[in-house]
Amino acid sequence: MPIPYAIHRTQAWYRRLTIPQFTVVTGLLVIAAGTLILATPLCSSSRVGLWEAFFTATSAVTVTGLSVIDIREDLTRPGQIVLAMMIMVGGLGLMAVTTFLQGFVVRGTALRRRLDRGQTLDEFGVGGVGTTFRGIALTAVVLILFGAFMLYVFGFTDIAPGGERLWAALFHSISAYNNAGFGLWNDSLETYRTNSTVNAVIMVLVVLGGLGWRVTNDLWINRQRLRRRHLSLHTRLVLRTSGLLILIGTFGLMLTESLSRGHVLTGMGWGERLMSALFESVSSRTAGFTTVPLSLNSISDSGLLLVMTLMFIGASPGGTGGGIKTTTVAALMAATRSTLRGHNDVVIRHRQISDKVVLRALSITVASLLFVLGMALLLALSSNLSGEEPFTFLELIFTCISAFATVGLDLGVTRQLAPFGQFVLVIGMFVGRLGILLLLSAIWESFNRGHLQRENRVGYPREDLYV
Repeated sequence: MPIPYAIHRTQAWYRRLTIPQFTVVTGLLVIAAGTLILATPLCSSSRVGLWEAFFTATSAVTVTGLSVIDIREDLTRPGQIVLAMMIMVGGLGLMAVTTFLQGFVVRGTALRRRLDRGQTLDEFGVGGVGTTFRGIALTAVVLILFGAFMLYVFGFTDIAPGGERLWAALFHSISAYNNAGFGLWNDSLETYRTNSTVNAVIMVLVVLGGLGWRVTNDLWINRQRLRRRHLSLHTRLVLRTSGLLILIGTFGLMLTESLSRGHVLTGMGWGERLMSALFESVSSRTAGFTTVPLSLNSISDSGLLLVMTLMFIGASPGGTGGGIKTTTVAALMAATRSTLRGHNDVVIRHRQISDKVVLRALSITVASLLFVLGMALLLALSSNLSGEEPFTFLELIFTCISAFATVGLDLGVTRQLAPFGQFVLVIGMFVGRLGILLLLSAIWESFNRGHLQRENRVGYPREDLYV
């Protein structure tokens, strides 16, 4: 029979896939399914074609938030529900979801390979499967429902009580915890700039989602004895780096916009200015919400540079955000400090960090920088060849970092790009969400099948290189 035979062949093909390859393939399948569903009349208006649905589905699964449509006007309520479901799938960790599903596909595999899969997943910062995945899902559901309750009761009070307010609260709670940045209004959350409840709830959800389940679980387990330093090095480093970045972003934006030509924070009292700067500092690290208008005319170049830096760093490993991750920056800073002090070992909080971790952090940073520059080059070339109104380099690099770091902040460039330029952003969003090393690993393994298990026993002579 053709259908059972096709299913059998598909299962056999899936069994041969490694974790990186399986993650890439499954991510593409989820995006394809979301595209077809969003393009149906049930989910969208006639203004949404296959391309618009494809871009939106990719942005949702990668929890980016960039959009070429009006979410409120162009998507029906079922379409918005589908969008929220795709955000949940991408935000809870595409790798965790796909590996959990892979257990049903590869039911007959050996125990050793199952353990290897769990270990590989853990290395990518998401955790194991089974119990861990249930913990991730339960934590997400509890926090999202609590956030939706707070937004419904105390936040979106300008909306009449009922289904519309309930859906607005639930949708924005889902989007905030998953660091997606999708909103039901074109101006994001500018209407609620002075609403302290909306600002606080969104920021708390963004931070908790960005920290990752491993950190929140560690905090919960050790909630009674935090002063005894029972937290892991990973948790302490993530909390310290995240807090420092939030402070730098907050006071940095207040400083740059006070000294430069930007007027995004002008005309506000000091309390409102502090809350707006704090919100943008938190949201810039992969969330994508905004309570102030962002454009070249409203924010200074120095402010944009600071925002781009925060976007590029992003959230933490195992979180719902993107970027090169806080621990990557912390490892590089520790390595730099050790080099300046003339030390041979990298030490963080009285713990020695392996050379493999430092090398991985350096690889992620360099590869990400090169990828973002390549995206900007393609956007500039496509803009020149298509005869579009040329964008400034700052606009292009800002948009590329926003897509690659899955942030979703936009200076008005995305909708003005030609389809080729938007496709470049699609590739950037997909690569940024999966992780550039994971994608390169999947490609490398596909070209070197059959040679991956061979241990390299060849040694090479050492020689110094002057740098």
